[in-house]
Formats: sequence, C-alpha cells, structure tokens
Amino acid sequence: MNGIGNKKAVDRTVVCLMVVNQPNVLARIASLIGRRSFNISTITASETNIPGITKITVVVSGDDENILYQIIAQMEKLEPVKSAYVLDVNTSVYRELLLIKIAANKRERTELREIVEIYRGKIIGLTNDNMIVELTGSPKKIDGFMKMVREFDIIEVSRTGITGMERESNVVDQ
Repeated sequence: MNGIGNKKAVDRTVVCLMVVNQPNVLARIASLIGRRSFNISTITASETNIPGITKITVVVSGDDENILYQIIAQMEKLEPVKSAYVLDVNTSVYRELLLIKIAANKRERTELREIVEIYRGKIIGLTNDNMIVELTGSPKKIDGFMKMVREFDIIEVSRTGITGMERESNVVDQ
C-alpha cells in the first residue's frame, strides 16, 4: 500500500475510480468508505475525455490495509464503477489547487509577493487591503506555502483537494 507525503503507508491513500456519470455514484462511494471507518480527507470528481465517464479521486485515511482493499473490491462490484485502483506514490503525480485571500497592507504586499514568487503562485486579485493568491502544486508544496503565510491575517482559504494520475496509463474499457 502506498500513501502520500511522509506519513506511514496506510495513513493516507489515494484511490482513483472511473465511473459512469450518473446520479448518486459519489454518495454511494462516500457511504461505502465511511461505513468501514475510513475518513475521506479529500475527494474530487470530474468528467474525463471519455464521454459519460467521470474520474473520482479519493484520499482516505485509516489504519487497516485489508479493510481498504475490501472497500476497493466492493467499489469495483458497483455497477457504475468501471475501475478502482490505488495510486502508487512512486509512480504517480499528485496536484492540488489553492486559492487564498490574505489581508495585506502596502508594506505586507511586498513580502507576500516574494513568497508567492518563490512558490510560483499568481496574484489573481488585489485591493488596498487584501490579495488573492492562486497556487497549484503537490500537497507538500501547498502545505509549505500555508506555513510560510500563517503569520499573515488569512481571510479565506479554498483548497480543491488532491487529484492525481499514474505516469503509466490505466485503460478503461468503453
């Protein structure tokens, strides 16, 4: 089992599902995970390049690897699920989007601009008293940025949650 970050392997696991795009699929999957005492840290869903197929990426945390594999096996049995698999941390790419609004006077904006540049973010909104920053990257990069700006007055944070894919492709039968 491969987790993400520096945590033990079973602590956080990224599971991808390719599903038929229909009502209640996401709710059924979330319920299946919750009933087995696994917590969903993040969940993302979006249409794919295959018409009618949605990719769901779920980051779960729990301490029983066997139960996790039972959950995945049960997911695969659901009619709308075409495939379900764990992303291997060594062969996968993970990304997340952060939008953050930070209170910033004229003096603070210069320091914040430097931090944003170091992390290769973008300032996408600016007023006399705040700025909105957009940052994409690995969860570790996003967490690092959040630590750097925590000394400022953070007004609002919106994180998309983790999405990912293997460097080698999993093919979904149509």
